[in-house]
Amino acid sequence: MASSEVDQKFLGKLAKAVENDNPLLAQILFKILGLSINLSAQLITARKQRRPETGQGPPLDLDLVFHIIWLSREGLMLLEQYVLPMVGNYVELKVLAYKLRASFLHIIVLFHNTPPVSTMAVSTPENHASTTVPGLPPNRVDKGKGVARDDEDDIQTLEPPRGLEGGPVGPPPGFGLEPPTAFLLKPGDYLPKAHEYFRSAVGLAEQLLWGSHSLRLSVKTEYCAFLYECVHDAEGSRRLANATISEVYNATEGVDDDMFTDACELVAVLTKMGKRGLGSNNTLRSGAQMSGSGTQETPQAEPTTQITDRTAPPPGMI
Repeated sequence: MASSEVDQKFLGKLAKAVENDNPLLAQILFKILGLSINLSAQLITARKQRRPETGQGPPLDLDLVFHIIWLSREGLMLLEQYVLPMVGNYVELKVLAYKLRASFLHIIVLFHNTPPVSTMAVSTPENHASTTVPGLPPNRVDKGKGVARDDEDDIQTLEPPRGLEGGPVGPPPGFGLEPPTAFLLKPGDYLPKAHEYFRSAVGLAEQLLWGSHSLRLSVKTEYCAFLYECVHDAEGSRRLANATISEVYNATEGVDDDMFTDACELVAVLTKMGKRGLGSNNTLRSGAQMSGSGTQETPQAEPTTQITDRTAPPPGMI
């Protein structure tokens, strides 16, 4: 996500590189780096409290969710208002900016989307609203012996007032209770826009960076996670992970030691994502795909080499 160590490395390095030519851009990049480091700790805490795949664990602390959404909103605002308009002449920085834009919105989709697409989302109080009709006293339960009424004989002939006949018992559509995070960000379905942002970032990374570049791997690794967690396209996520690994194997460009180390770590993550949702015999695990809103789409990237038995990095990538 926006808290990826690879992204943080590039943020610091590229902010330092543009400091002399564009001090304002460098200042904003350092601010986003600080947000990313803070957000990383918050996301780790949230995932420890509640497992994303099963939803097991106690409900998330609201203060923690508020902090996560606020950091993501601020990071997204800085990118859209200051960074994206100024990265046209850069290569790695342009890819990183588009990737971070998708990453911050990915987090918002996980914790704030309406309707929810993840077990990490905060439940809306609308589900717990009372269905009692206004103006009528609530029924009293008489210790399990039935519903107690004050006047059993009279209540049978009592007709409700004309204004209370029929009609909905809750608020009209569009006027229901909002989620607790609504004061930070307007509720809505952010899934389609996040998917669009990821496709833009992936296309830009494929156009400007070679197959084993760690920033390109970071973009595709998070896209795999987004497809699995939010779009619920487990097959598309696995296919993209295997295709990305194949691109690394086929890349001939040289990399430095730091990028090589990052690429190895990301390949290991992608290898696990290539098996996510499968059983021990590479068969679909029951209930692996969560039902949710959003259109399931297959990523545009297709594997250049069919991967069947190659589940571990090749010699030299360990």
